[in-house]
Amino acid sequence: MTREEKQQFTLRISQANSTQLVVILYEMLLSYLNEAENMLESGKNLEFHEAVRKARGCLNELLQSLNLQYEPAPTLRQLYLFCIRRLAIGEAKEEEAPLGEIKRVINPLWDAYARIAVQNSAGPVMENSQAVYAGLTYGRNTLTENMTDQGANRGMYV
Repeated sequence: MTREEKQQFTLRISQANSTQLVVILYEMLLSYLNEAENMLESGKNLEFHEAVRKARGCLNELLQSLNLQYEPAPTLRQLYLFCIRRLAIGEAKEEEAPLGEIKRVINPLWDAYARIAVQNSAGPVMENSQAVYAGLTYGRNTLTENMTDQGANRGMYV
């Protein structure tokens, strides 16, 4: 994942409600799976294993965030555990096929949560995060991103 993609995910996370966070986790997982496939094709084994580790982190976060008292959490739990097992097999054998299976499971979930996220009008989970305003100004031979006065606490309650 490129530095710019990480910055975009970080920005989206700071402004996201609970449903949008799930969508972002799915997108990060899919991005890491694509990266793992690319590294495997390029013969970059260390980078492949690193991408798989990060994908596993996304799956673990999705798994830990489930509230098993409500449907469809038990079903999602089984799907996430399946994906974790397939990811382990793909990593151990350094094969691309299990990664594709995981993507076939996650893509419909991502699509469903993306549709639900549009309907969720709850505010951001991070209540006191830094406000972001889109805009660039011209600096000497460069474009400079400006941020307004954010106050002294910058996301921390004092």
